[in-house]
Amino acid sequence: MQIRRLGTLTGSVLLFGGPYSNLPALEAMHAVAHQYDHALCTGDVVAYGAQPRECVAIIRDWGLNTVAGNCERQLAEGRSNCGCGFDPGSQCDVASNAWFSYASDQIEPRDRAWMAQLPDIITFTHAGRHVAVLHGGVRANNQFIWPTQANDRRAAIAELRAMVGPVDMVIAGHCGVGFIKREDDAVWLNAGVIGMPQNDGDVRTVYATLTDEGVPNLHRLSYDHIKAARSMVHAGLTQGYQTGLTTGWWPSEDILPLVLRRASSPRERVMIEYQSL
Repeated sequence: MQIRRLGTLTGSVLLFGGPYSNLPALEAMHAVAHQYDHALCTGDVVAYGAQPRECVAIIRDWGLNTVAGNCERQLAEGRSNCGCGFDPGSQCDVASNAWFSYASDQIEPRDRAWMAQLPDIITFTHAGRHVAVLHGGVRANNQFIWPTQANDRRAAIAELRAMVGPVDMVIAGHCGVGFIKREDDAVWLNAGVIGMPQNDGDVRTVYATLTDEGVPNLHRLSYDHIKAARSMVHAGLTQGYQTGLTTGWWPSEDILPLVLRRASSPRERVMIEYQSL
């Protein structure tokens, strides 16, 4: 377990995850980053999209503090699959074989070396809060922790406190859905992902910020999603995720809790994903 301690951060903080090899989305995120005093990434720089090498180069050259996603860990170790935590044989599991193989072929040795040194957890203090940043779960970075799973969040907060000390806020990623929840005396902020819509019919993706005073907010990111989808088709990445970029809906909902699936009402979705503190 690699832990990177940043000390105290002052000012505003940009938080985002899952560039997913989506270069237009990452370029759009990079273009607005100058508005913030600090920026951090919750991992999975590489995944479904057509330009993994270019996305790694931007994040690496940016010098951005980034936690290792499961994709980074798998690529660094030369694994043959993404280690995303999909159920074996599910549509997501089958589709991942194609995009992961493509990404692995694109990634260079220096990219894998960069991935290998990424931390599993980043900690810092901001606006009087002790903050921990991770990808998925504490012991398993491919654990999906959804808005509906309060017990999993509380367990993860307890594990983090035992491992790194006081934790008042957790910044997470991996599940692809941005949300804010309060768990007793701590706040859990999933910063969402910028490389894929969050399965709500909106082609814009999601990122988060902390204000100078420490208030967490979720935002939508507009980018050239048509260009990103076309680049996937040109690369032969046509397992369904390319249509997700243009429809705002995932090609499969296998991994989602029922209440987050397309059949649930918009009111239920908004209440779950954007619950205010």
